[in-house]
Parts: sequence; structure tokens; C-alpha cells
Amino acid sequence: MSNITRRDPFGDLFRGFFVRPVDFGFDAALESPEMRVDVKENAEGYQVQAELPGVKKEDIHVQIDGPRVSIGAERKQERQEKDGERVLRTERYFGRVSRSFQLSQDVDESAATARFNDGVLELTLPKRAQAQAKRLTIA
Repeated sequence: MSNITRRDPFGDLFRGFFVRPVDFGFDAALESPEMRVDVKENAEGYQVQAELPGVKKEDIHVQIDGPRVSIGAERKQERQEKDGERVLRTERYFGRVSRSFQLSQDVDESAATARFNDGVLELTLPKRAQAQAKRLTIA
């Protein structure tokens, strides 16, 4: 039979135009910081992993208030490109990121631990023992 081909002049003009990567002179290393958080629960407590690439250990702050956990971080980055003694470009970036979340049970702050390794913050947050109801005997 006959083959019918449909022609779209605008489609042919723009085909592939938006597919090619475009460089706006923007450096991905200087983007605002992001924090991806994973929270896992087991019988003893919670395991939290927060990804903080490009952040120094000294710039991370963790607060625990009962069942509420807050993680805050600040990233400071400066880059300078030189050609001999002539400075061609200097870029600075300062940014903050924070996350807060509520857990289902209070956290035992005294037994909580934190480790920071290769841009990943790992928190071990044991659950606080539930206070047992005390029965009073009447004398």
C-alpha cells in the first residue's frame, strides 16, 4: 500500500533544540545545599541518615527536644580562578539548610550518638523508656 508521512514544519525546526544541554556558566558545586533524610525505626530506637555533601562537621547542629529532632547545617564555599597574578573569577557561596521532624516517641538524649563520615550524618536515637504508671497503696 502507500506510505503516508506526516510533516510538521515547526516540529522539524525545534526538534532537538531543547534536548541539548545548555551551559549558563553556572557551577553545580556552588548550588544551594540540600539535605536528604532517611529515618528508620526499630524496637530500640531510630536510625537517621542525612546527606550533607560539601558541609564540614563543625557546621552541623543537631537538637533533640523530646520527640522532635532538628538538623541544621551551613555550607561556606569559596573558589578563585587565577591566571598568574591576575584574578579572572572569584565565587563565594554561603547557604543554610535545616530539617525538623517529629518522631512517634521521645528520644533519650543522653544515649543518642552522631557520626559524620563522607558527607553523611548518621544519628542513633534510642527511644526513651515509657514511664510506668505507679499504683499507690492507700494507708
